[in-house]
Amino acid sequence: MAKTNNSWVLITGASSGFGEEFARQYAGQGHSLVLVARRLDRLQALAEALRRQYRIEIVVEQVDLSDIAAVTQLHRRLHERGIAIDILINNAGHGLQGPFVESQLDAALAMVQLDVASLTAVTHVFAQDMRARGRGKILLVASLLAYQGVQNFAVYAAAKAYVLRLGEALHREFKRDGVTVTVLCPGVSDTGFATAAQMKITPALKPLMMRPAPVVRAGIRALQAGRISVVPGWANKALVILTWATPRRLHQAFLSRAMNG
Repeated sequence: MAKTNNSWVLITGASSGFGEEFARQYAGQGHSLVLVARRLDRLQALAEALRRQYRIEIVVEQVDLSDIAAVTQLHRRLHERGIAIDILINNAGHGLQGPFVESQLDAALAMVQLDVASLTAVTHVFAQDMRARGRGKILLVASLLAYQGVQNFAVYAAAKAYVLRLGEALHREFKRDGVTVTVLCPGVSDTGFATAAQMKITPALKPLMMRPAPVVRAGIRALQAGRISVVPGWANKALVILTWATPRRLHQAFLSRAMNG
C-alpha cells in the first residue's frame, strides 16, 4: 500500500497508454487521482483496480475533451467538490499517419482540436487556479516529432510542435508564480497509439520502441525536478541532437525515411 498523499493529480487520456501508466505510477506514490477520458468502462476498471491496490481516492470523469465547453464544465464540477488540482498531466491526444491531401479534412481538424485547442483550454483553466495558489505542476505530452516536420505526419507533427513551444513559453511565464511547466517528448512507444494512428512500424523504428513505464518515469522525474522539457531514451535524445546538428533537409529526409519506410 502506498503512503497517502493529499495532493490531487488530474490525468487526461487516462483510459490507456501513457495516461493509464501515469495513473499507476502516481497511485503508487499515494496521490489522489482524477481520471479523465471518453471511455467510461476502462476508466472505471482502472480506478477500481487502483483503489483496491493503493487505497487512494479516485474520481472518474467521462469527458470528451474535444468539446471546449466540456472542459470548463469539468473544471467547475471539480471546484464544486472542493478538489484543487496540484498536478496536471495533459496527455490526451490523437495522431494519424497518411498523405495530407488524401486524409479526410474532418480527421485532420479533429486532431488539431484535441491536440491543440483542447490541450490549451485544459492548461488555461487549471493553470489559473495554480497561479492563484502560488503552486502547481503541469506536464504537457508532446512528441519527438515536435522537433521536425515529417512526411505523412504533417498535421500531427505541427500540433506537437505547438505543444512543445507552448510549454517552453509557459515554463518561463509561470516560474515566477511558483508553477512548474514541463514538456514530455516521447518517441515511438508501445502504447497502442500506433494502431490508432494507422502508423506503420518500420524496421528502423522497431529498435527505438519504448515501453510506457520508463517514458512516464522520465516525465514525472523531469516535472519534479522543474525541467523545461525531457526526451526519454538515449536513441531519441540522439535524434534530437541530429536535428540540432544537421541541415533541415538532411534530418527531415532521414526521419521521413525512418517513419515511412
